[in-house]
Amino acid sequence: MKRTIYFIASVLFLGAVSCSEDFTNNPREDVQDLATFFLEEENVEQAVIGVYDLMQYNYGRDWHSAFLVKLLPGDDANAAGGNSNDQPQLQDIDDYANVATSNPSIESVWNLFYRTIAMSNLIIENLQESNLANKDRAIAEAKFFRAWCYFELTTMFGDIPLRLTVPKGAEDFGLSKSTRAEVYVAIENDLNDAITNLPEKSGIADPFRVSKGAAQAVMGKVLVFQEKYAEAIPFFESVINNPSHDLEPTAGDVWSVNNEFGVESLLEIGFISTTGRDWGNIAWGGRNESNLHIQLMGPRGDGIFGVGSVGLLNGWGFNLPTSKLANAFDAAGDTDRKGATLMTEAELIAAGGSVDASAATGGVIWDYEGAIRLKYATKAEDTSDDGVRELNYSTNFRLLRYAEVLLLAAEAYNRNGNDPQARIELNKIRNRAGLADISVSRAGDDLFDDIVNEKFLELAHEGQRFWDLVRWGRASTELVGTGYSVKNNLYPIPQTEIDKNSELTAADQNPGY
Repeated sequence: MKRTIYFIASVLFLGAVSCSEDFTNNPREDVQDLATFFLEEENVEQAVIGVYDLMQYNYGRDWHSAFLVKLLPGDDANAAGGNSNDQPQLQDIDDYANVATSNPSIESVWNLFYRTIAMSNLIIENLQESNLANKDRAIAEAKFFRAWCYFELTTMFGDIPLRLTVPKGAEDFGLSKSTRAEVYVAIENDLNDAITNLPEKSGIADPFRVSKGAAQAVMGKVLVFQEKYAEAIPFFESVINNPSHDLEPTAGDVWSVNNEFGVESLLEIGFISTTGRDWGNIAWGGRNESNLHIQLMGPRGDGIFGVGSVGLLNGWGFNLPTSKLANAFDAAGDTDRKGATLMTEAELIAAGGSVDASAATGGVIWDYEGAIRLKYATKAEDTSDDGVRELNYSTNFRLLRYAEVLLLAAEAYNRNGNDPQARIELNKIRNRAGLADISVSRAGDDLFDDIVNEKFLELAHEGQRFWDLVRWGRASTELVGTGYSVKNNLYPIPQTEIDKNSELTAADQNPGY
C-alpha cells in the first residue's frame, strides 16, 4: 500500500519574499513566540515539515507551479490547453515572445522559493545554540532546501538577492542582487553541511524526507552546471556506489504509484487522494494535498480525445508532447521508454481510442502535434472516488531521480576525459530502456551528443530540457523557429520585487525585459 504523508503547514509565521508588505504592515497575530517555540523537539519537526509543505505548494500550485514554469520553455512540451488564451501567462512562457515582468506564474514561483528560504533561515538561525536531539538533522534539511531553492532561482533568474539570515525589522528587507557565482558558493556551503548531517536513505523512516544521497546528487549537479566536472564526479560516485540507490527495472515502473518514494527517487513531492476534494472545497491558487496538475495535464475531454480504452481519464489538455520528442523516440528505436512517456495519435487509435480529427485540424486542440502524454498520466488507479475524481490524484512529482544522476555523471566523465566510464553510466540508462550499449567508437563531442539526446528522452516532461540547452549553448540551434531569443535564457525578476525591494531598481532587471 502506498505510504502517504500529510504536508502540514507550520504554526510559525512562514516569512515572506525579499520585501513583503504583509510582514511590515500586517504582522500576524496567530503565531507562537519564537523565543520558546524552538525549545521543543516536536515544534522543530513541525517547522521542518513546514518547509516540505511550502515545496509542495510551489511545485503543485495549479496553473502557477514551479513544475510548469520550469517545463514549458523546453522543446519537449507545449503549453496546450483549450486555446491560445487559456492561461495566457503559461502560453507566453511556452511561446517566449511576450513574457512579462508581471507574469503571475513566474512571480508566484519567485515568491514561494523565497518563502521556503525564509522558513529555512528561521529554522537554521533558531537552532544554532540548541541542544535538542533533532537539531543537526533539522538544520541539515533546512540547508538542503535553502540550497535547492537558490539553485532553482539562480538557474531561472541569474543574479538574485541572497538572504541567509532572518531580517530583524522592516529596514532589513531591502537586499541587492548577488552574482550567480556568489549564490553558488552559498549553495555549496549549505550542501556540504547537509551531506555531513543527513542520514542515508536506508535509515530514513519517513520516505519523503531527504537523504545524504539527495544532497550529494544535488551537489554534483550544481558543480556540473558550473562546469566543475572533476569536482562533481566524487559526489556522483558516492550516490552510484550506495546500494540504496538504483534504477527501477523498467521505464514504466518509475511512474507507477506503487513505486513512489522508491529506489530511484532522490527527491519527491508527495500528494494524497484521501482529502475528498470537490468543486466546493478545492483551494484554487492555494494548498491542495492532491495533485491537481495530473487532471490539468490529462488529454482534453469534450469529445476530443477518447482515451478510456488505454486506461486513462480525460483532463484539461495542458502539457502536450511535441512532435520533435515523439520523432526522437522513433529515431532512437526507443519503444519501451516512449511507451512510458507518450502515445501518438496512430497508437491511440490502434489501441481503440479516438481523436476528433475536425477538432485537431480546426485548432480546437491547441498546440497539439500528434501525441498525448503518458508520463504523469491521468490513470484511474491514481485517483479516488472520495470527492470529485479529477480533483484527487495522488501522483507524486519526482524532482530528482537516480537516472538523472547517471546522466549527469556521464556528462561529467565525458567532459573530464573519461569516456569509457561515461559510456558505462550512459549504458545503464539505455539498457533499462531496452536499447543496446552505445558504440565504443563514440567518444569526445560525439559521445556528448549521445548524452544530450539520451537526456532528452529520459527526462522528457520533467523540467530539465530548456535549462540544459541554455547552459550547453544549444538553445539558439535547438529552438530555432520557436520565437526563442537569448533574453529568454533568464526569466524577468518580478516587477513586484523591484517595487518592494529598496535595494533594487529598474537597472537590476534581466536584459531584454
